[in-house]
Amino acid sequence: METEPARIIQGRCPEALMQLADDSIDLIVTSPPYADRRASTYGGTPPEQYVAWFLPIADQLHRVLKPTGSFILNIKESAVKGERHTYVLELILALRKREQRPWLWTEELVWHKRNCYPGKWPNRFRDSWERLLQFNKQRGYYRNPEFSGASAEGNQEDEQEDEINNGLDGNVLQLATECGNAGHSAAFPEELPAWFIERLTRPSALVLDPFAGSGTTLLAALRLGRNSVGVEPQDKYCQVIRQRLEGETRRLL
Repeated sequence: METEPARIIQGRCPEALMQLADDSIDLIVTSPPYADRRASTYGGTPPEQYVAWFLPIADQLHRVLKPTGSFILNIKESAVKGERHTYVLELILALRKREQRPWLWTEELVWHKRNCYPGKWPNRFRDSWERLLQFNKQRGYYRNPEFSGASAEGNQEDEQEDEINNGLDGNVLQLATECGNAGHSAAFPEELPAWFIERLTRPSALVLDPFAGSGTTLLAALRLGRNSVGVEPQDKYCQVIRQRLEGETRRLL
């Protein structure tokens, strides 16, 4: 069967992910709703329930990801009763300890929001950064040698530092937040998924965003010559994604 350049599955994870074949995805780049955030859009998940909510989704992501693929998770903590909740740290540990589908926590990068509005909350500073967590099924994941100067697979320890520092300030990715958010309440900048797509996939690879939102990951994949699939439960955002992809397809013709 010929792969569609961009496919949208309307539904909720993990059920919608069951439509995808085992070991079919080269790269997953996504930013799920953070705990107690986007309640009007996606219902919101309390911090204490976040790990239990996400683990069945992670199991499906593990199933569909190729052994040489990578999973990039954009996520941040929330504050509860005046202190930072630990659900992100708990999630990392839970993913590593998953009995049937364990993940390797390969790398952590920081997305520094260059245009973050300055200020602070009553007892803490305003966040100007978010986590970019990289997970893999095995140590030998694919890296584009054009960007790393290393072999495509093998992931030797002495090659790792070269890859991390290519285009970064240490392990900090400096990108402005998305101001024109395509009508979505939590769109990230296209440069963010594009950075990982270029470095962690071959041309014509298949990229997945299981929380597609306004389709930024799919749009970045299209512009870089990759195929993509996105999962989105809300019809209005599925329509936004289709419109953005159709407009870009016409432009590329």
